[in-house]
Amino acid sequence: MTRTPLNVLVLCTGNSCRSILGEALINHLGAGRLRASSAGSHPVGKVNENALATLARHGLSTEGYASQSWDEFEGTLFDILVTVCDAAAGEACPVYLGAAVRGHWGLPDPAHVTGSREVVEAAFEATYVALEKRIRALLALPLESLSKAELAEALDRIGAES
Repeated sequence: MTRTPLNVLVLCTGNSCRSILGEALINHLGAGRLRASSAGSHPVGKVNENALATLARHGLSTEGYASQSWDEFEGTLFDILVTVCDAAAGEACPVYLGAAVRGHWGLPDPAHVTGSREVVEAAFEATYVALEKRIRALLALPLESLSKAELAEALDRIGAES
């Protein structure tokens, strides 16, 4: 991989929480090395207000995010595709047929957490922290010089370790 910035698609089913947080964090932390978008195979059509509140608590912009279909990106070339669906909870991860290097960073969907405001906020915070840790691990790699196979291995290792 030599092109900078690398284009990243963060993909899940609903594109309202995890993938939005991932998009925001990659664009914030990636500063010139990575450029992210997010999408869903079955978008819910609205960004979850708790995801936006989480971004705001961390000082990240809450503007410009949309729950959108991956169809919006037809013809867009992505270097990296990261799925964040939770296969362990029986959630079907979308299959993207583009040529991007793929990695899976499964996380429980905080949108399904119920309870007090504090409980829901804690679930979104845990998702944010997990994604931030994984993105920082990705950015610690020599992305521009890794082969596609090395990058794929690293993406999966990051998803499994975090």
